[in-house]
Amino acid sequence: MTGIVIGVVVGVLGRLVVPGRQRIGVLWTILVGIAAAFAGTGVAAGLKVAGTRGVDWIELALQTGLAALGVAGLDRFKARR
Repeated sequence: MTGIVIGVVVGVLGRLVVPGRQRIGVLWTILVGIAAAFAGTGVAAGLKVAGTRGVDWIELALQTGLAALGVAGLDRFKARR
């Protein structure tokens, strides 16, 4: 459950980072955010930066960056259709 909540937050942050209007819905934003949250956690663990006390800002930045890439990529994919 926590992963889903963090994924929603990460998806929204990722969407805010991407400039302009995105042509994807809220559900797609949430799904991209959840995927980015899990992927970002994996990357942070691989880089050995996931085990900090308190808020892990590096991990959050990785997750947000991946969400922004996902939102932008999905937006471009939908624009081509």
